[in-house]
Amino acid sequence: MTSNYGDRSLRSVAIVIAAAGRGERLGGELPKALEQVAGVSLLEYCVHVIAGMRGLGAVVVAAPDGYLADVEEICARLTKPGATVVAGGSTRTESVSNALAVMPDGIDIVLVHDAARAFTPVEQFLDVIAAVEAGADAVIPGLAVVDTIKEVDASGSVLRTVPRDSLRGVQTPQGFRRETLDAVHRDENVDGATDDAGMIEASGGLVKVIPGHPDAFKVTTPFDRLIALALVTSRSVQ
Repeated sequence: MTSNYGDRSLRSVAIVIAAAGRGERLGGELPKALEQVAGVSLLEYCVHVIAGMRGLGAVVVAAPDGYLADVEEICARLTKPGATVVAGGSTRTESVSNALAVMPDGIDIVLVHDAARAFTPVEQFLDVIAAVEAGADAVIPGLAVVDTIKEVDASGSVLRTVPRDSLRGVQTPQGFRRETLDAVHRDENVDGATDDAGMIEASGGLVKVIPGHPDAFKVTTPFDRLIALALVTSRSVQ
């Protein structure tokens, strides 16, 4: 089956949704991916976008501990065929490794996406896929940094003003050639990275940054939830 976004086949593309985070900074009672905005969980918003990319080779969701049944219900309701749900790990790296372990054959490109970036437009997924198809081993979307950045010491004294022209705030989905991502997850010498692109970078690989999108912000704090609510409201009245 081909995607409904032109004639590009997505059968060799898989998407991993990292949804196992606890989300303490958001201040809710549930894991972050299951926290709601306007009565709908972040995971549901996320899966709804991905479900529109018909013809994907696989979708794998790393679920928070104790909530596998809840995540399976969401995926069964919103995806046809249903996504595969695995138990997330204690770290993001462990969660992605668990997802890679059940990845089917025939997948050449893997996208890793944060459920907390629930409002990422489908165009960003397709742009990342296209950049990997063009030859990049690892691709991340990012936005130019608009704030002035200061480097400070332990006491809070400014050491220098960091030039921001070359700085980017990175987003997801991050895209990879499958063999590259598999290899770095098998490499026991690569650790300490906060995301998969960081693992590629730590291993000496080249990571390409493409333009991101403002709607791909990460819902991390109560203020972010208010921004998300405003975004959902504005979309509903258009």
